[in-house]
Amino acid sequence: MTTDDDFLAPAVRNVPGALLLDFGGVVFETAKVPDGRDRLARDLAARLARGDLDVAVDRVRGSLDAGLTALKHWKHAQSRRLQPVEMAPREIVGDFLFPDLEPAARALLVAEASDVLLALTTTLSEHRVRPGIRDLLDLADAHGIPLGIVSNAHSGRSHRQVLAAHGLAGRFAVQCYSDEVGIRKPHPGIIEMAARALGTAPGRCWYVGDTQDRDVVAGRRAGVGAVVLTRSHHTDQPPFAVAEQADAVFDTPEGLAAALRSALAAPPAPSPIPTAPESRPTRPALLIDHGGVISDSRDDPDLLRAFAGWLAGLLREPGPDLDADTVLGLVADARRRHRAWKDDAVRAFAAGGDRLPEADPVVFWRDWFGATLSERRRTVLGAEAHDVMARYGRAKSRRTLRAGVRDLLEHCRAQQVPVVVVSNTVSGRAVRAECAEHGLTDLVAAFVCSDEVGVRKPDPAIVREALTIAAADPARTWFLGDKPQNDAAAALAAGVAHRVLVRGGSTPDPDLDAAVSSGLATAAVDTPGDLLALLQPASPVLVP
Repeated sequence: MTTDDDFLAPAVRNVPGALLLDFGGVVFETAKVPDGRDRLARDLAARLARGDLDVAVDRVRGSLDAGLTALKHWKHAQSRRLQPVEMAPREIVGDFLFPDLEPAARALLVAEASDVLLALTTTLSEHRVRPGIRDLLDLADAHGIPLGIVSNAHSGRSHRQVLAAHGLAGRFAVQCYSDEVGIRKPHPGIIEMAARALGTAPGRCWYVGDTQDRDVVAGRRAGVGAVVLTRSHHTDQPPFAVAEQADAVFDTPEGLAAALRSALAAPPAPSPIPTAPESRPTRPALLIDHGGVISDSRDDPDLLRAFAGWLAGLLREPGPDLDADTVLGLVADARRRHRAWKDDAVRAFAAGGDRLPEADPVVFWRDWFGATLSERRRTVLGAEAHDVMARYGRAKSRRTLRAGVRDLLEHCRAQQVPVVVVSNTVSGRAVRAECAEHGLTDLVAAFVCSDEVGVRKPDPAIVREALTIAAADPARTWFLGDKPQNDAAAALAAGVAHRVLVRGGSTPDPDLDAAVSSGLATAAVDTPGDLLALLQPASPVLVP
């Protein structure tokens, strides 16, 4: 991180195509108004009184204090997220600032949320234009460098008002505020949006902020030409350690103006030695389905009845008890509803839907299984749905490891080829438990299961997640499944080159052969172990 007195990094010696400035800490220095919270509490109590709601000022002030503390923690937490979104004004007012007021008072303030947040920003803080800002804006204007604001704000409306009050409203070609665009730094999208609005790209911009966890991280994620900090009371006290560093740090924007003046006066700095673009993955992976591929299944009525007895016990309440037969009948009803829901979802996806969702365990047990049960039992099912589904996943069939699976996975381990299980399943927990019982856990890098991802094959998103985990090149990757329209179709849509179907699963052999003939699949094998013949080390496809 360079400072005012240090040699400037090459990135800050090249003239930017645009300047993107944060609001607080860069354009403005903010300071807390000593009696600001008292004033705001009185104003809000008066607003409530106009609605014939008598709420004591102290009560409003106490809620405001607690809410601002909670909101501060929320903001810090969002800075750890890859793509944080901004809360809507009504959510901020209702869920953070005043959730403990009486319903009518809370509802009134929520209805007036935009005005409440405007008052909050302008009453609690005073704003002064930072030294060097007007010089910087004049310099940029004189050389045709467009200017934009990029700021996390709960009231962009108030920021626009503050700019106008200081005669700066017309100085910026675009203003991007998180509450207005719906995303907040360090989400790179807000910087990318501002750059596009100025007719340029992030790589040609200087982005200037005052925080490490939000501004520096956002700038690096967006790939800006230079990340610069103008020091404020937030700069040197990030809420957590941040690995990224700014290209320059100035005590005030005066240093930034001087840096821009130097860049404009000097010949272009030599371009840094170009770095190779981020290399695409080149190694192969084995993506493998679970049911019908890793293991065969057979119905086990005794296992299922034992589960039904356990669930009947869980749902015991005063009055007539459920018995195992009743539970089994309700399970059959839920499965019929589930099949109908899946059929509808598949048709919608085939008609151009953007995702193929997986059923929620809460919906399955509370709404489908429990449709005719008492409210108390439905509540129990809603609370226990994920555990119930994991138990059901283990009970609905008994599984046997298919021939050659262990040899196949051990071969991949020896060749340093990652294995990722990609499964449409009611319970990823059950899939992991079954593989653990077969002694396969140490041979599998990860399990990508539809109930956890939220989408199911043939949606390629579930396969793409597996490719990301394996850091694998789809052109060198193999997918072993047993269903052409699920496994092979998802793998093909994700660009997986080798799509092998195994016989003996749920799909008749003629359908597997037709999938190979059509090109949907690239091969069919009799057992999972037969895939080894295609994956021998002599084959260049699977050599890392």
